[in-house]
This record gives sequence, C-alpha cells and structure tokens, in this order.
Amino acid sequence: MGCTVQRKWELYLNFCKGGMEVEEPQIRLGRLFLYSFKENNSTHPLVEVQRKDTSAVLDMKWCHIPVAGRALLGLADASGSVQLLRLAESEKSGHMLEPLSSLALEQQCLALSLDWSTGKTGRTRDQPLRIISSDSMGQLHLLMVSETGSRLQKVSSWQAHQFEAWIAAFNYWHTEIVYSGGDDGLLRGWDTRAPGRFLFTSKRHSMGVCSIQSSPHREHVLATGSYDEHILLWDTRNMKQPLADTPVQGGVWRIKWHPFHHHLLLAACMHSGFKILNCQKAMEEKQEATVLASHTLPNSLVYGADWSWLCFHSLQLVPSRPCPSDLGTKTADLKGASELPGPCRECMEDNHGEGCGVKSLTEDMRKNGTWLEATAAATCDCGQSPEAADSAFSLLATCSFYDHALHLWEWEGN
Repeated sequence: MGCTVQRKWELYLNFCKGGMEVEEPQIRLGRLFLYSFKENNSTHPLVEVQRKDTSAVLDMKWCHIPVAGRALLGLADASGSVQLLRLAESEKSGHMLEPLSSLALEQQCLALSLDWSTGKTGRTRDQPLRIISSDSMGQLHLLMVSETGSRLQKVSSWQAHQFEAWIAAFNYWHTEIVYSGGDDGLLRGWDTRAPGRFLFTSKRHSMGVCSIQSSPHREHVLATGSYDEHILLWDTRNMKQPLADTPVQGGVWRIKWHPFHHHLLLAACMHSGFKILNCQKAMEEKQEATVLASHTLPNSLVYGADWSWLCFHSLQLVPSRPCPSDLGTKTADLKGASELPGPCRECMEDNHGEGCGVKSLTEDMRKNGTWLEATAAATCDCGQSPEAADSAFSLLATCSFYDHALHLWEWEGN
C-alpha cells in the first residue's frame, strides 16, 4: 500500500509540473550480505564474510533442501528478476555466495516475493523443485528449477490482483496449490495446473494482504497477515472463515513458522516491531493466538523477521548496562544477541519484560548507510531435529527500516 500511495503522489507531482511526460524508470540499488555465525563468540557472534551489490532485494529465501549438495538462495529483486545464488566453499572466508542463474519475470516491474515448493516436513525428494513469485503488476509467476539449480524456466504467468501482488506462497502439502495476497485486499488460492482460474477469493482482510505461509508441520494450516494489523489462521479445507483472528497493532509484512516447534509463529509488524505468537489454542480451539514476546524498536519499522535453523544453545550474554526490565520473573525471555549497526539502546518501549543486551558489531555499516534484509542460514533439511526441538533457545533475526539495522536475537521460551 505504501508503494501505491507513493507512486500516485509522484504521478500527481509530474502532472503539476506539466506533465503527461513519460516517467523514467527508477533505479533501485541494494546490497546482499553474508555472515558467519560464531556461537562461541558472545561479543561478536556475526562476522561479515561477503557483501554483494545488486538490485534492491525485496524478498529472499533459502531452499529448504540442498540442491546438488549445496545450499541455494533465491532473491526477488527490483529489476523484476528472480536470482539464484549457491553457497560455495571459499579458502579465504570459508563460504561465498556465487551467482547461479537469473530470470526476468516481466519488463518494468518489481519482483516482490518468492517461495520454494520444498517447505513441508518429511516431504518426498522426488517432487520437482519450483518457485512461485509475485510482482508489482499483480502477476504470479511459476518457475521450475533444474536439478543442479543452474537453470530457471518460467512455466506459467497469470494476472492475480488488480494492484501489487505483495506475496505468493505454496501450500507445502499440496504444491500444485498456491496462495497470493495483493494490495487490493484480496487473499486468493490458485491451482497451478489451471493458471488464471482462482479457487477462492477471500475479502476477510480489510486492507492489503502482504504475508502468507503454509505450516510446514500441520497439514491444512495457513497463516496470513495484512496492513489491517491482523494475523489470521486458516483451515485450507474451508477458506470462508478463519480459525482465529489475532490483532497485533501493526501492519504484518512477514510471518514465519518456527522450523521445529509447530505452534510458534514469528511476525514482522512494521511500527509495532516483531512478535512471537503461540498458535496452539488458535489451531485446536479456534481461540485468539497468544503473544509470547513482543519487541518494539523506537523510530523504526520492522519489515523482515526469520528464525534460524541452527541447533542453538544460549550465548550467555551480559547486558552492557543494567536494564530495569530484567529484574522480574519472566515466562519468556527475549534478549538481543547482536545488532548491526548501532549501540545498545535504553529499554525499548512495549518490550514485555525482555532484556536489552544489544551490542554494536560494525560501526562502519552505519557510515555506509546500508539496509539489511534478514534470513535464516538454512543449509540443513526441513525435517525436525530432535535436538533442536527439545531446545528452549531459539535464534531469530529481524531487519528494520529507518535505523538501517539487522538485529540478532536470542529467545528462551518456557
């Protein structure tokens, strides 16, 4: 919605200047960062190993399974392309992302999102590897990925929404089905075997739908989020009414199910920061989800959030200065493991009792004015790890606008 308003304002200004002039295409530049996580270094757990200039990155996700023995990263960028990069070994830095393939979706559009077809726990590996992507013209694009990941092929494209198609996602349990959300406020389902013919249209969200994810653990469970500041849980067998409706006091730009704990959902809620929700009763008893932890970052908008897939144990961080909110008994503990860039702030508003042990890693990042998108380092399979499932500690990352920061958090849930 924000982009729509901005574009209309720019067109209005052009008209006032005299203007049926042809608008020149904007060039949106971005940068991709690769970090190494050092669990044994509580002071600087993230070490930058690579930075790559590119078109602005609007979405990126790791493939849930190795492809030809390597981790594969998919990017949706402002040039209207989907890129694939391979994580390769490097003598100098240990690992490096190498460009593998790229496919332009359409001319003069932005690729806004992508999802891999491989997200289901315990899926079969003989399924074809596919990507669904959405763009700023309201279209969806189904892509096929070769077995080596070296080639992207467009299978089909179709008009899905009147305005920007903010998000597209697979039903991980039935990958011929995909879902889309648009700036027109619609949530739609599609059968990719008959592209262009929607299975359903829901107007249950009152504003633009910008986040969708199928549960990798429970069949028929779907989560959606919108600018209307609500997260809805659905049973995909009945899309007329959601199972549960949870207000989160901020536009929901991204939602991510925990890779091991089936009931946990992480949400990036723009001006409302990020939240961790317990969806157990919402799924089983159709009750509102419970917010276990919430953190609002002052003067910033949280646009990205993701869980780490690493089997993780506490970093045992010591806050750089005492924080009054640390002095009580907590049912869920959330503390900053690191932040890029910026020093530890005073207690953040609406933090529900979390500690503020946030430490600066690289001040030069602030000088460069970089903006970072966070994603989990997923080189392992999506199959549930017993060690990870039993762990009370989780790593998660968030990225925020205005303060140009990537934050790494440790969360202990009881």
